[in-house]
Amino acid sequence: MCAQPKPLVLVVEDDKDLAQLIADQLEAAGMIPQVFYKGSNALKFLEKNHANIVLLDITLPDQNGFEILRDIRRMERPAPVIFLTANDAEAMKVQGLEGGADDYVTKPFRFPELIARIHAVLRRTETAHDTKLTDNAALDTAPFAFSGAVIHPERLEIEFPCKNVEKIGRKELGILYHMATNSGHVVSRQALIHAVWGVHADVRSRSLDQYIVKIRDAYERYGIKLDNFRTIHGIGYCYEPEAPVPAAAPAKK
Repeated sequence: MCAQPKPLVLVVEDDKDLAQLIADQLEAAGMIPQVFYKGSNALKFLEKNHANIVLLDITLPDQNGFEILRDIRRMERPAPVIFLTANDAEAMKVQGLEGGADDYVTKPFRFPELIARIHAVLRRTETAHDTKLTDNAALDTAPFAFSGAVIHPERLEIEFPCKNVEKIGRKELGILYHMATNSGHVVSRQALIHAVWGVHADVRSRSLDQYIVKIRDAYERYGIKLDNFRTIHGIGYCYEPEAPVPAAAPAKK
């Protein structure tokens, strides 16, 4: 039987003694700790590497924890975050949890409780991501049509006419799915972002535009212009499926 991989836990804490103590306890609990004393260094690591969970202090020398949480939530596959902070004010807890944190632990804390909270968040995250691809689409989402092609969520593919197939990313899938399920309606940029990235996402419109350009480019490579996927300037987008061509009436004898 293969051993389960050890979860990688990022510890973002500027108190070096406490950071080392946390790292020692995580290692003893069968986890792999990675310590950062600055938020910017942790973000650089997360841009290129996967972490199972982040333990994040709010007060850091370069950025505050709320800013770092916002940047993590913008990533393609954001890691779950537990705040570890000495600030026990209720308003701060509410701000952290409403901002997308998965838990909020105040210092001083007991290590058995911290380890138990980490395990609880990991279990929730693993269950949520079993089939989830974006906030609105999953591996078991049924294939659907979009402007002359068929989208296959289970394979992350677009099937064009003549069996031409092209891979797509998770975000492009989420955009196509939301527009297809809201066809004929104007969808605001913010509503589309919330549908695909989640309501806590802080994603710029420019990032959304880049994903839509990728979709348009994929269709154009197979000779399909998405004229029916219109940009409504200053508002958002509208997808209007082409009406089926009615069958010709039989000739009268």
